[in-house]
Amino acid sequence: MARSSGFLDTLLTSPTTERYRVGISLLFLLGVWLTVGSFSQGMPNNMLLMAAAVIGGYMAINIGANDVANNVGPAVGSGALSLGAAVVIAAIFEASGAIIAGGDVVSTIKGGIIDPSSLEEGRAFVWLMTAALLAGALWLNLATWMGAPVSTTHSIVGGVLGAGIAAGGWGIADWAVMGKIAASWVISPVLGGALAALFLFAIKKTVLYRKEVIPAARTFVPWLVAIMAWAFGTYLMIKGVKKIVKVDFMEATLIGLAAAAVVFFVMRSLVGRMASTMENSSAGVNTLFTWPLIFAAALLSFAHGANDVANAIGPLAAINDALSADSVVMSANIPLWVMMVGALGLAVGLMLFGPRLIKTVGSEITELDKTRAFCIALSAALTVILASQLGLPVSSTHIAIGGVFGVGFLREYLKSNYATQLHKIMEHHDPAEQERLKPFLDDFRNASVEEMENLLKRAKKKKQVPLSKSERKRLKKIYREELVKRSHLVRIAAAWIITVPASAIMAAILFFTLRGLLI
Repeated sequence: MARSSGFLDTLLTSPTTERYRVGISLLFLLGVWLTVGSFSQGMPNNMLLMAAAVIGGYMAINIGANDVANNVGPAVGSGALSLGAAVVIAAIFEASGAIIAGGDVVSTIKGGIIDPSSLEEGRAFVWLMTAALLAGALWLNLATWMGAPVSTTHSIVGGVLGAGIAAGGWGIADWAVMGKIAASWVISPVLGGALAALFLFAIKKTVLYRKEVIPAARTFVPWLVAIMAWAFGTYLMIKGVKKIVKVDFMEATLIGLAAAAVVFFVMRSLVGRMASTMENSSAGVNTLFTWPLIFAAALLSFAHGANDVANAIGPLAAINDALSADSVVMSANIPLWVMMVGALGLAVGLMLFGPRLIKTVGSEITELDKTRAFCIALSAALTVILASQLGLPVSSTHIAIGGVFGVGFLREYLKSNYATQLHKIMEHHDPAEQERLKPFLDDFRNASVEEMENLLKRAKKKKQVPLSKSERKRLKKIYREELVKRSHLVRIAAAWIITVPASAIMAAILFFTLRGLLI
């Protein structure tokens, strides 16, 4: 099993297979073209429907390539899942979520950002949705190539906004709604990061920083996993299966509590059995979060497939209904073939192009272990629940990435705090002992946050030599660069900020191009 998983990991990430990935995706889009063409013969504007179906499939591929990384990246980076296993699990649950819980009807204008009733004819609406879909897909493709995880919802929102303004002028847009979307650029990552950091700090204080880790883990870990079970049970009810089972927030909460109760007793028994053989360290505690992370990756993928597949199939379903009725449609029925284009496209995009961003989210921003990844997954579910009840606009992508940065910055703070303690301890020591400082600094620089406390105690006992002011500054800089990659922070933040305007500009250009070609 390990050998086959390793082979799959190599196959997914090998540069030599890039042309095969592109070839397979083109074959998928060709299959969409031929399938739609086979049953749309004789229909008016069937060529336009076939082209729209291909663009919808292309959008779904890019959603799978870019957005799904946020659901499984932390689990892969922490070692709870191999890359190959994560891709297979996510592909199955993304497609299942789209097909089972994607719904029968979708709003054609996501979030009410424009008022399509001001358009004079159905053809302009079809051109608008086609341009928006293609612009969103192109921007996601570019962002994936740059290694920047961005919001697919914001990509399609920008596309609809830009094409809508091109079709109906500036007055067609609801700028109050756009203001809320812009606010989510800050709200989502801040909430996600703050909650992830809060849970990680709580785990460190209650478990990891204790002298006897195993008794602390037996007490607190079952409660932590039960909280996650409640969060995911509630999250799936209000977001994942809302189009199958209609429940209000109180009912969803009670279902989540029932799941939490079951999980609590299961985890208490499991931790009790593992305590006798578990290592009395943070590494031992990490093993307790493996299965919760696997379930979290699967459930996040299911909920994502149920919700975000609409970014690909919503405009496609709208185009299909508009071509049939030759009018503007505010909500559209989702035929089975449209749902299959979205579901299969998500899975194809994830398996062919997803590994690059999975590695970015899981290991290139900051180092993740299972405890940190658990906090990120828990934060993702809780933030969505909190935001939905407060009416705050949030992006699941921004929440997850905010959680990764949140735990990274917490590690920086804790390590910097320990460094400050070191400086205070060593300030009054004899400068003649500076030769003894170098081996200590080497150990200190390579230590984990948990190990630093013991190093500091030994430093105090052995009377190590103090650092100069310039050396202290240099040491802090090393810690900052080591724990959170600033280059990734700048690139991802820039991509988030320009997602809406970039896709809007592309959509406006594409709308005018389509109108010029088809009039």
